[in-house]
Amino acid sequence: MIRHAAIFKLIHAAGSPQEASFLAALAKLSAIPGVGNFEIAREISPKNAFDFAVSMTFSDAAAYEAYNTHPAHVAFVQSRWIPEVANFMEHDTKAL
Repeated sequence: MIRHAAIFKLIHAAGSPQEASFLAALAKLSAIPGVGNFEIAREISPKNAFDFAVSMTFSDAAAYEAYNTHPAHVAFVQSRWIPEVANFMEHDTKAL
C-alpha cells in the first residue's frame, strides 16, 4: 500500500469562500478510481506553518500512477493547486 499526503497553506484567508471552494474541489479527487481512505484535515499544531493536510492510499504503484495521470487530477493541479497553494510539502510512503 502507498500513502500519499500533502500538507499545505492556501493563499486564501481562513474561513473565506475561496478557501471553502478550494477544499470542495479537492474533495472531488476522492472519486478518482483507486483512491482509498481519502481525508482532508485542518492542522492544529502551532509548530508548523501549514494549515491543511490531504491524504489518501493506493493499493500499489500502478494505482498511484493512474491517479497522478488521471485527467481530473491533472486539471485540478493546473487550475487550482498551482495558483492557490502558497506552500506545501508532499509525503509519499510505503509501510516497511
